[in-house]
Amino acid sequence: MSGLSVGLAVAAGTTPSNWARTLRLVERADRLGMHSVWLPEHHFHPNATPSPLVTLTAFAARTEQVRLATTSLLLPVQHPLHVAAQVALLDQLSGGRVLLGLGRGFRPPLFRAFGVAAKTKRDRFDEALDTMLAAWTGTAFEQGGQYYGTGAVHLGLRPAQQPHPPLVVAAFGPKGLAQAARRGLPYLASPLEGLPVLTENYAFWREHCDAEPDPRAPRVPVMRTAFLAKDDRIAARVRAALGDEQRVTASGTRPNKALARAAEGPQEDRVLVGTRSEIEDRIGCYRERLGLDLLIVRTEVPGASEAEREASLEALAGLSSTMASLDN
Repeated sequence: MSGLSVGLAVAAGTTPSNWARTLRLVERADRLGMHSVWLPEHHFHPNATPSPLVTLTAFAARTEQVRLATTSLLLPVQHPLHVAAQVALLDQLSGGRVLLGLGRGFRPPLFRAFGVAAKTKRDRFDEALDTMLAAWTGTAFEQGGQYYGTGAVHLGLRPAQQPHPPLVVAAFGPKGLAQAARRGLPYLASPLEGLPVLTENYAFWREHCDAEPDPRAPRVPVMRTAFLAKDDRIAARVRAALGDEQRVTASGTRPNKALARAAEGPQEDRVLVGTRSEIEDRIGCYRERLGLDLLIVRTEVPGASEAEREASLEALAGLSSTMASLDN
């Protein structure tokens, strides 16, 4: 079994002071030697990150080692040549630290706002990615697809990492999993999906994988809300606060079938909250059942003080070496 790396999922800032706090958190992740920091692409709500590549450029300027990652850059609602150029530039500026997570999107308002028919999202995703891969070769090419026909074009800029940054794909449901598997692209599991669902999904992905995965990319990246508590009392407080948070979120949304299925099951199937021994045991279970090699943690949990969250982040960042010793 390969070793375990730990990355950090960060949220968008809604005010300048919130962004300053996020930047400090990213700087700390870099100092702690964490594998990566991850941002989603979201639109049209108060906590949106409409341009994660712009945000990652700010992260790049303040860090030295940590990889800069997107959880779900939404290809169907952007022109692939624009995305390819931005990614190449960020990879150059950061010294080759980009790790690109790709997605299709699922909320109807997103597609309506950008004038995209939702039923075309998978075809657009494939065509956009083909265009980006061609653009990153550094040679002139002509893309004559249905949605992004380019004519003869030369991007004029290549990523620092060749042939391109490592790629992963965020997916819900068998259609998205199969689309990632056909290309041999690792499936990025969301924090909503419980361990039983992940077990089924990774088995499905392996069954349908038609290409050899990129050895530079994580093979089994999983996002989890995580909190390592110094005692059971603090862990219980955070679990209760997370339960309240989930109930409030669920009451204000109408998830599609794939999302609803992903969120089935008890809280402990979707979060990692507990003392050190409990967290290590749970991660051991993920590694045994899934082959987990990259754990991406959301650490800004409710129910914990700032000092408790900071202590948890430091402990979680050290799990790579701890789990390596346990594996041996």
